[in-house]
Amino acid sequence: MALPSRTTLARWAPTALVASLGAGAVVVLRNVSPYGANSPLPGCPLYALTGLYCPGCGSTRCLYSLVHFDWQGAFAMNPLLVVSLPFLLLMLLHGAGIRPRVLEPLMRVLASPMFWLVLLVGYAVLRNLPWMPFAWLAPG
Repeated sequence: MALPSRTTLARWAPTALVASLGAGAVVVLRNVSPYGANSPLPGCPLYALTGLYCPGCGSTRCLYSLVHFDWQGAFAMNPLLVVSLPFLLLMLLHGAGIRPRVLEPLMRVLASPMFWLVLLVGYAVLRNLPWMPFAWLAPG
């Protein structure tokens, strides 16, 4: 039996790492609630210092809700994370070499750092506005 080549291992290493970390996160989030007053899971340092929501605020509670199949709760905590998880998975698989031709135009957009910069900064600004419908973007 032949061993995998070094390039194959290097290509799949990030995917294996993310899968391992994801499995560990699922185990933790199945057993530890971020909603408790004395939860060992960390809160957002930016929110603690400034009172402003960052693009990641509510992500732990969002993932906790997803692990418990509470789609409505997950969307209430961080709608951008819920919507972007399938795209992040596609990016991970694309990096591992799984590249369906039909997804190439989408992957060009997702691979653009400027796309993510505009999306995350815009989301951070909008979720801190106190008016409807923007207030729905705040965790809670």
